[in-house]
Amino acid sequence: MSNNQKRRIVKRKKKRTFKKRALLILTIISVLFLAVLTYAAYLYVKADSAFSNAYEDDGSEKSDLRESSVDPKIDNVSILIMGVDENDHDEEMIGQPVRTDALMLATLNRETKSVKMLSIPRDSYVFIPKINDYSKINHAFAYGETQATIRTVEHLLDIPIDYYFKVNFEAFVEVVDALDGVNVDVPYEFYEQNSHNVLDAIHLLPGEQELDGEEALALARTRKLDNDIERGKRQQDILKAIVKKSASLGSILKYDQVIAAVGNNMTTNMKFSEMKSLFTYVTAGADLDIEALTIDGYDYQPGAVYYWQLDEESLNNATTTLKEHLNIN
Repeated sequence: MSNNQKRRIVKRKKKRTFKKRALLILTIISVLFLAVLTYAAYLYVKADSAFSNAYEDDGSEKSDLRESSVDPKIDNVSILIMGVDENDHDEEMIGQPVRTDALMLATLNRETKSVKMLSIPRDSYVFIPKINDYSKINHAFAYGETQATIRTVEHLLDIPIDYYFKVNFEAFVEVVDALDGVNVDVPYEFYEQNSHNVLDAIHLLPGEQELDGEEALALARTRKLDNDIERGKRQQDILKAIVKKSASLGSILKYDQVIAAVGNNMTTNMKFSEMKSLFTYVTAGADLDIEALTIDGYDYQPGAVYYWQLDEESLNNATTTLKEHLNIN
C-alpha cells in the first residue's frame, strides 16, 4: 500500500470520527434544549394554575384615582403588598380580627425598568375612610379587609392602587426556604418568636449571614431594639434579597417550589396574563433598580394607645417621588 493510500485511509477515519463527535454534541444539545423547553412548559402550566387560583375578582376595573384602567404590559403601575398574620397556628387567635403586619407600596416604571418601594409603618396614625375616623393604619384591614386598606393608603398618599398582593407569613417562610435561604445583614443580636408564635424561638447574632425562612421572618418582624422605620427598611432589604436570589441561575430549578409557596398563600387582583409582564423586572437580577423609601415621623400617644405620627414634609416628599415614578400628576 502506497503512502498516498495510507493518508487517504487516515483522513477518512478522522472524518468519520469528526462526524460522530459532531452528531454526539448535536444530540446532547438537542436533548438539553428539549429538557429546558419541557421544564419551561411545566413551570408555565404550574404558575398558570397556582396564580389563577390566587386570583380574586374584587369587582373593580380600576382605582377611583385613575381616569382609565391600566395594563402592566405597557403602563407604569402600583402594587400594594399586604403581609398578614392570620395566626393559623394559634388557637387563641383564630377568629380574631386580622391586621396587616407589613404594608409596602411598590411602583413599577416600564421605561426605566425600575421599582420604588415605600414601607408604611404599621402604627401610622392615619384617616381610615371605612370608619370615617383616625386610627392605626394596620387596623384598616380589621375594619374592612383588603378594600378598606387600599382606600386608606390611597387617601394617605393620593396615589392609585392598581393591584394588590395579600400574602401571609407561611408564603414568606416557604419562599425563602425554597430558595435555600437569603443573604441579609442582621443589625444586632435579638430573640424573636417564630411563625407558630413560640416566644424567643429564633436567636440571631449580628452580621451578614444566610437566613432560612423562619429566621428571615423573625428579622422582618422584630422591632424590639429600634422602631417601625428601621423595621420597614429591613423588610425592604429582605425583599430585595429574595428578588436577587430568585433571579440567580442556581435558583431556576427551584422555581416550582417558589410558585407553589406563593400560590398557596397569596390572594391578588392581578390575573396571570397580567402577572407575566412582571417577570421582566425579576429577570433583570442585579441590574434591577430598586429604591427603598420611608416616611419619617415621631412617637405620638395622646392617650393609652401608642401611634406613629407621620411627618408631613417627609410624607409629601415620598408621595411626590412615587407620583413622578408613575408619571402621574
